[in-house]
Parts: sequence; C-alpha cells; structure tokens
Amino acid sequence: MEFDRRIGNPEEKAKGAEKFKWLKEESFTRGAEHDTSSIKWNQLPIVLSGPVTRSSVTKTRQFCLSTKLLPLIPMAHSVSTLTALADEKTLRPTFVRDEDERPKVPHDLFSDEVPIISLAGIDDAEGGRRAEICRKIVEACEDWGIFQVVDHGVDAALISEMSRLATEFFALPPEEKLRFDMSGGKKGGFIVSSHLKGEAVQDWREIVTYFSYPIRNRDYSRWPDKPEGWVAKTEEYSEKLMGLACKLLEVLSEAMGLEKEALTNACVDMDQKIVVNFYPKCPQPDLTLGLKRHTDPGTITLLLQDQVGGLQATKDNGRTWITVQPVPGAFVVNLGDHGHYLSNGRFKNADHQAVVNSKSSRLSIATFQNPAPEAIVYPLKVREGENPILESPITFSEMYQRKMSRDIELARLKKLAQQEQAQAQELLDKPHLVEPKPMDKIFA
Repeated sequence: MEFDRRIGNPEEKAKGAEKFKWLKEESFTRGAEHDTSSIKWNQLPIVLSGPVTRSSVTKTRQFCLSTKLLPLIPMAHSVSTLTALADEKTLRPTFVRDEDERPKVPHDLFSDEVPIISLAGIDDAEGGRRAEICRKIVEACEDWGIFQVVDHGVDAALISEMSRLATEFFALPPEEKLRFDMSGGKKGGFIVSSHLKGEAVQDWREIVTYFSYPIRNRDYSRWPDKPEGWVAKTEEYSEKLMGLACKLLEVLSEAMGLEKEALTNACVDMDQKIVVNFYPKCPQPDLTLGLKRHTDPGTITLLLQDQVGGLQATKDNGRTWITVQPVPGAFVVNLGDHGHYLSNGRFKNADHQAVVNSKSSRLSIATFQNPAPEAIVYPLKVREGENPILESPITFSEMYQRKMSRDIELARLKKLAQQEQAQAQELLDKPHLVEPKPMDKIFA
C-alpha cells in the first residue's frame, strides 16, 4: 500500500494507514453516500496527519474531490440523492456545464412575455368567449409554443394536495426514496439527474416518475407508496389533467381547420407520464442546470410549478432566454415535437430548460401527454404553398429514438471537439512535445 510522499516516517505512515482504514469503512461520509466498490483504494493518498476524526476524514474527502482523484469515484452511480450535496461549498465537476450551456438569466428575473390565458368560458360554443380563447392559444403556440392557463377547472385543493405529497416524498430519507430506484431500465421510480448515455454532465435534480395512462399499463409497484395517499391522489390528478390536455388539443385541432378530436385521435391511445422534479438548492447555480435545454418529444405537456422560479424559455434558438413568471395554481403548457410535426411546423415546440439557485429548493410536476408508440407522425394538414416538414410518415417510437440518438451523437461530437481543441492548445503551449517528422514528410 503506497501513501503520499509527504508522509515520510513510519509513525506518519501508521497514522495514514489508520486514516485509510477509517475512510474505507466510512465510505467518505457518515451516510455512505458513495458506492465504493469501484474505487481504486490503492491509489488513494492519505495526506493528513494527526488523530483520526470526522473532521480530518471530511478534509481528506474534500482533498480527494478537489484533485484528479475524483474520477476514481463513480459519480454517475454513486450519489444516492442530491440533498446530501446541497450544503457543500463547491459544485462537483460532474454537474459543471460548459460555458455556452450555463444560465444567462437569473432564476427569479421574471418575464411576462409568455401569455397567461384564462380558460373561463371555453366550453361556451355559442358565445364569443371560446373563439377569443382559441385565438390567444393559437397565437401563443405560433409565437412561443408555450403559455400558461388559469381558470382551467382543476380543483385548487387537488393541486395543493398533489404538491404537498410531492414535497413530502422528496423530504423522505434517501433509503426510502431509493426503494423506488429506477436504474437498470425499470419503467418508473426515483432517480438522480436522469441524463442520457454518453453525456458527461448531470442535471441538478431528483425525479420520481411513473406512467398513468393507459390505465391498463399502470405498474403500481413503481408508484411511491409514501407519503400515504399518493396513489389515490395521483389517480385523481392524472384523470383531471388528461381531460384538460384533450380540451386544449381540441382548440388546436379547430385552429387547423380539422375536426376537434383530430389531434387526440392522432395519438391513437394517449400515453400519460408524470414526472415530479425536485431541484435542491445548489452551491454554485451559475455553473449548472436543473434540466438541460430541450424540447419535449410528445404532444403536449402540462407543468405545475411552485413560486420559486426556474423554468426558462427561448424562441430564438438560445440567443436570449426568459424566466417564466410563476402564477399560483396555473399550468404551464408546452407544445412538444409531436404536436409541432402534426401542425406541419405551424405550432412551435417549446424550447426550454430549468435553472437552479443557492437559496431554496424548487418543485415542479410535469404531466406529459404522448402518442402511443405505434402512432403515425406526419402533418395532419399542409397549408397551401407549404411542403411537409417530414419526408415520410414514421411512428412515434421511431421519432423518439431518432431524437434521443441525435442528442447522444451531438454530445459525443461536442466532447470530441473539446478534446481536439485541448490537444491543439497543448501543442501550442508545449511545442517540444511534437514528434519531429522527416524532411520528406514536410516538404511537397
């Protein structure tokens, strides 16, 4: 066993060995926050002397995290929950994003650019109120692909209770949340970050997710059983949001000059997935994102958020961003890729992300309304003078796979470009490292 050379004499080596044993047994933290099975212990230097205390162990751990030893700790699989990291002074490298991906606008610099639309009177087909609501929704979808709705008919008490249950779930001890660990391909449960394979940077969030429609496909073993009442309340909540989503799709169908059930029918057997996001307070929020920039793949998404703020949107390909103003009891409506394609690009797919802050945690509940995997994706109507934005019909499953594969490939190419840039810079800084070529390989 080799230790750092700064521990030179036998007495200091003995202290180092004692401390090494403590570290290994404690797995760096009292709560065993790391899976230490793949740590290369024989490469781990013990740089501190003195008695073995929790303070010295913490300092040694901080040293290891601040040096190149960090890769020895498999971060993507070792952190059980983010709650344990919220009080650290610096952000761990696995959460640090490239400068071009970092937040440009604070989480609480709110904008009123995203329309807030009251749905009061939307069922009044005789009066002019429905037509006015439809006009506002269509304008929002053509401009942003995102808007907020109030007076939507979902009971305020139900919304409050759903938020309370979600808050209490994330306050549970790590071992309780990890009973629903969804790693290994499980369809629903609890997970930290939830990033794609091939991506090196994690999102600063915890989620619990499960499928609620079609009802026949519900797997209640993946639904949290704590706090008490979660399942029953979610069943009620998901039913109400399914109804609201279908009502909004009726409006968009009519705006396209189609039968009002056209968009809903295009989903075949509409799938509903609930994702509850918890964004703990973050030590360095300017370096990371709670959820990276993206568009939703499905038809339409209804998001319930608390009053902290953090949802951001852009409509100019990321050149400028706004933070969406939280409205008590409102649902933020995002149009997804599927809705974008069905409208032949007329309605935008909302380009958005979530940022975090250092003062308080944030909670949101996203309800994704998606088509069935076998549903055909192709414009339902192509206006005169336009061409279809898809070359040929594809299934939603194929569309989703293409989207995810593209994101993974873009992440790979970006990482490769960064590595090549770093190698080029090293050659500029250290020209003596370049292997000289023969003269006949230099001149033409």
